[in-house]
Amino acid sequence: MKRLTWLAAAVALMTTPAAAGLPTGAKAPVFTTQAAKAGKAFGFNLRSALAKGPVVLYFYPKAFTHGCTLEANAFAEASPEFAKFGATVIGMSNDDINTLKLFSVEACRNKFAVGSATPTIVKAYDVDLKREGKSTGVTSRTSYVIDQKGNVVFVHEDLDYKDHVRLTLDAVKKLKAKKKS
Repeated sequence: MKRLTWLAAAVALMTTPAAAGLPTGAKAPVFTTQAAKAGKAFGFNLRSALAKGPVVLYFYPKAFTHGCTLEANAFAEASPEFAKFGATVIGMSNDDINTLKLFSVEACRNKFAVGSATPTIVKAYDVDLKREGKSTGVTSRTSYVIDQKGNVVFVHEDLDYKDHVRLTLDAVKKLKAKKKS
């Protein structure tokens, strides 16, 4: 596990992130994928989630690495706030479903789902983390807020996890305020 954490950190430091693939205002590609919440696998469908409210779709490089675990902990702590505004949070990485099941319990604290970012999803959202133009095999750290109509209303890409929760929550709050007016 320590070797994996070191490797992910090394990749992150050597990588220069590009701009997020989907700009604000773009239609979010709909998808279904395997996901896990509270250690249980299930099928996640973006269209179904959007029927309930906005979706915070955040991509992270690798489960159980330092920054990704801290980011998941922060999203777990903020889960009641996201729920208060009707938002569904789902984390996405290209980890296998067994890893996601464990991560959903240990890092996500059973508060939100994590899904499998298949190659099709990675390409559709343009979140393949690249180094010198080549894929690193992990996703970039990119957060999207998608409104109920399926439009991207907020994008934040930064390998530093620290602002993702605060900025996506602010975007969800603005959506709710806009809907009321």
